[in-house]
Formats: sequence, C-alpha cells, structure tokens
Amino acid sequence: MRVVLQKVKQASVKSGDYYQSIDQGYCLLVGIGEHTTEEDLKVVAKKIANIRIFEDEQEKMNLSINDVGGKILSISQFTLYANIKKGNRPSFTDAKSPEIAKEMYEKFNEILRGHQLEVFPGVFGEMMDIALINDGPVTIIIESVEGKIQ
Repeated sequence: MRVVLQKVKQASVKSGDYYQSIDQGYCLLVGIGEHTTEEDLKVVAKKIANIRIFEDEQEKMNLSINDVGGKILSISQFTLYANIKKGNRPSFTDAKSPEIAKEMYEKFNEILRGHQLEVFPGVFGEMMDIALINDGPVTIIIESVEGKIQ
C-alpha cells in the first residue's frame, strides 16, 4: 500500500456533480497494490492518525491531525503503482484489481474514521479534478508491505 500524504490548508475534489472539500487537514492519494493486505490498511491508517506534522505554539511539528481538528480528503490513486521500467507507457499490473481495490479503499476510509477522523472520499475509478493549497509544503510518502511501514 502506498499513500501520498499532503498537509493542506484547503483541498477539494470534483467529478461530475460530485463535490467534496475540506479546510485544514490532509489530502491523501491512496494506492492499493497487488499485495496490499488488511493489515497494511490498519498500520497506514494508524500512522496517518498519529503522525505529528502540525505545528505547536513553538512552531515545532508536534501535533496530530486530531489535535488540530483537521479533516481528510481521501482520493483513490492506482497510478501510484505505475511501472515505467520498460518503454514509455506505464503498466499498472502492480495495482490491485479495481473490484478488490475499491473494497479495500472503502475499508481504509472506514479504518481512518475509526481513529475519530472525518474522511471525505473521492469517487473511486472516476476521473476527478483535485484542487489544493499545500501547507508547508509537507508531503510524505507512506508505504506498508506485509503489515510493516517501510
């Protein structure tokens, strides 16, 4: 499992008539790989809930998203598993099949909610317009293999 976490001042997703937006929090690009397990979902969600990258009174990264009342915009992103080793067109065979990936993506969002996080999802499998204002910028890649953060 791969997640690109971006700390944001504001973020939104639009797909057709569907629209979601958040203020302070995280925009997550969520990739479900062929070998992603439920344990990966759990350890990544726990890391996201507990990582301390918001500033305290001393402007030190010391607060979690729950500490600041932030929200999450969660966007499914199978292209995080693009393989570009051969040729110039990416292959996505390392990504989980869409049917299973959708179930796992929805489960991941539920696990995040279980950490008392407010989660606003994108539309799985659809083209989306994503807009955001980075805060920092702070961008962190979180990867889990066999239930362990890499």
